[in-house]
Formats: sequence, structure tokens, C-alpha cells
Amino acid sequence: MPFIAEPSPERFEAVIQSINDGVFTVDRDWRITCFNRAAEEITGIPRSEALGRRCYEILKSNVCKDTCVIQYTIDTGRPVVNLTAYLTNREGVQVPVSVSSALFRNKKGELIGGVESFRDLRHVENLRKEVEKTYSFEDIISKSGKVKRILDILPTIAANESSVLITGESGTGKELFARAIHNLSGRSEKPFIAVNCGGFPETLIESELFGYEAGAFTGATKSKPGRFTLAQGGTLFLDEIGDLPPLLQVKLLRVLQEKTYEPLGGVRTLKADVRILAATHRNLEERVAKEAFRQDLYYRINVIKLEIPPLRKRMEDVPLLANHFIQRFSVLHDKDISGLSPNALKLLMEHDYPGNVRELENIIEHGCVLCPGNLIRAGHLPEWLRILNEAPDAPSNFEDVEKQFIISVLEKNNWNRLAAAGELKIHKTTLFRKMKKLRIVPPDRVHRQGETG
Repeated sequence: MPFIAEPSPERFEAVIQSINDGVFTVDRDWRITCFNRAAEEITGIPRSEALGRRCYEILKSNVCKDTCVIQYTIDTGRPVVNLTAYLTNREGVQVPVSVSSALFRNKKGELIGGVESFRDLRHVENLRKEVEKTYSFEDIISKSGKVKRILDILPTIAANESSVLITGESGTGKELFARAIHNLSGRSEKPFIAVNCGGFPETLIESELFGYEAGAFTGATKSKPGRFTLAQGGTLFLDEIGDLPPLLQVKLLRVLQEKTYEPLGGVRTLKADVRILAATHRNLEERVAKEAFRQDLYYRINVIKLEIPPLRKRMEDVPLLANHFIQRFSVLHDKDISGLSPNALKLLMEHDYPGNVRELENIIEHGCVLCPGNLIRAGHLPEWLRILNEAPDAPSNFEDVEKQFIISVLEKNNWNRLAAAGELKIHKTTLFRKMKKLRIVPPDRVHRQGETG
């Protein structure tokens, strides 16, 4: 709504000075005719210095001159509302602001200039950064307490040279944690080299790790450096180390003990100045017990152990990760997608993610590709996900819902009624009464009834 100049300049000045947003007015020549107290504080420029000067000389904003909001309003008659911009204050600091503009008319309705207000967004920006810092760490995005406890100790782990074993299911992002350790360490300026120990045939993995000299085998016309050489001074990440063949386990153990190695077909002994980070989705303790993995090597790589929880055990991260992937794939596929519909989010929250974060990433990319607008809906998600999470036997009344919920909590607590009552926050006798009313029979009692019947 256009500003109407009041007959009393004093009254107008009093109103303008009481506003917490920066406000200034300009005449038809873009010279500042009014500059309030908040504008002085945000820009660092006193009112006496601002009056009479052109607005772009004072504000030095990224929207001045070429895309001046006041000029746009004067040319089109349309106000600008809450345009995010940056202005440079007297100290040369960029200040995030929200800019609005309107026409400035006298009491006869004649256009005499424009008025612009700008709100300091630094506190909002700082709050946003604090939230992002809470949920994001070295590209690891999470609000899970389990993950946060890992992130809290990551700088301490990174500061020493001990070997680290990162465990977790496939797709949980173990390499992200390895890269975070490297980036926080004193080796961050040196290479981070990753190798999948299960991604090469047994005959090739040795040359891949240690390299080879020319003539080492048929076809080796020139020497090739191995991953240990490429990682010199930095970090070597051995992914899926549980798949390393027995012979290579012996050779890797020697490198870890002696800090030296020889390329295949070579006679020189090279120094291995690398930090070893390893990861696996396998249970190495079981493989050691079955003699499929060397116990001495296990102890060497398992100085510090990080266990990354699967996504189904930190479902609070699903919306956060989904939004992160939407932003990434919107840019990649040149789209303007802002988020998920409630039904789409409901589908994502009902899935158990056997493929973990990697599976969620693929689901979101599928949705971004098929989404024609700015909101991913359930129909844009993979068909198998929609079919998998359909509920043909959905409960028909409240008692059915209550029964299914209580059974799920009992199953989660291995049918320990006291533990289940604690999780449900009800007294154990209340739980027993509800189980009797809803005809919930523990599996051990069903088994006994089958034996006696």
C-alpha cells in the first residue's frame, strides 16, 4: 500500500524513527530525504551523512543499480515485498536483509519518490547456521542422538594416528565418516584414497593395493603405483575389508606392523606413511571365529570402532535427508522442487530401508525426475515403494489400532511385559489388563497351549 505523506513532518519523522526496520525515502533523483535510526545502525552510516546522497552510494546492495527495487516499484507501480538481498555496511561486512519498497506520494496523490525498508536478517542467518551445524557435519546430515554421539568424538579420533574400524550395514554412509576423520586430521592436506577390497578379483587386489613394476607379469609394460603409494602422507580407506582374501590379509598385517611394503615384482622396499581407516558390513568377530579373517589383523584395525546405525533405527533423519537430496537433485535435474507432499512423506516414513541412506537417495532421485511441479507427491515415488507400503488389512477401529501398537511394542521388547509397560509409560497391571481385553497372547503361552492341546 503506498505511503501517504502526512501534513506534519514531525509526526512522520517520529513514526519512521520508532520502526525497528531500516527505512529511508528518496526523491525522483534517488537522493535520500529521510533516513531512520535503524537504517543508521544496520549500515553504520549516520543520518547526516546519508541525507542528500543517492541511495545506492549508501546501501551498496547487490540489488542496487541494475535491479533497484525502488526503480522497479516506480516503473511498474508494484511494491516489492521481503526480497532477500545483501548490503555492505561501513565496515565492509555483508549484511543479509529483507527488502520491501513502495511508492511515496504527497497528500494530493502525486508521485514524489519511493520508500524502502530493510530488515536485518543476521540473527535469522545465525540461527539457520546453528541449526545446520547441529544437523550437518562434514557432509553427514543427522539429528539422531546415536549419530550425534559419534560426531562428538570424531575430532578426538581424527587427532591421533590410530586405526579405525567403521562398521554398519551397506548404504549407511561409512565412507562419509572416514572422509570426515581424514578432513579433521593433520593429514587433511594429503590424499584420501579409497579402495573397495571386495570390488576386485583376488588376482588383482594385490597389485591394486601395492602397485607393480614393469615386467612383473605378462602385460605389465610399465610400472603402476598402488593405493598405498597414492595415499602417501594421507589416509587409505579400505572399504569392505572383511572381503579381503586370506593371502592379502597376511600382507596387509605386515604393512601395518612394519610400515613398509614392496610393489609386485619389485626389489625396493617402500615406506608406508599412511593412516588406515577400514570399514565393513560384515560381522568380523564371527569371521574371526570361523577363521575366515585373521584375528591379529582384526586387532590391528580395530583400535577404535565406530558403529553406524542403520536408517531404520534413526527414522528422524528421513525428512532431513530427503530434503537434502531434493535440493541436490533439483539442481542436478534443473528443477525447482521445494519438498514432499504429506502422503509422500508418510510413505517414506513407513518404509524400513534395507538399503539405508543410499536407498533413500535413489528413491528421492526417482521422485525428482518424475515430479513435474515443485512438490514430490506419492505418485512420483517408485511404484514398488507404494505397493510395498499399502495396507490392505488396515485396522478398522480403535481397538485394532491399539492392539497392533501394543503388539509391536511387546515384540520390540522381546515380549518382556515390564519393559514394554515402561516404554508405553503405563503401569504393568494396566498392560496386563489391556492384553487380556484385546486377547493378546504371548508366543510362549501359545506354544505351551499347542503342546497341551
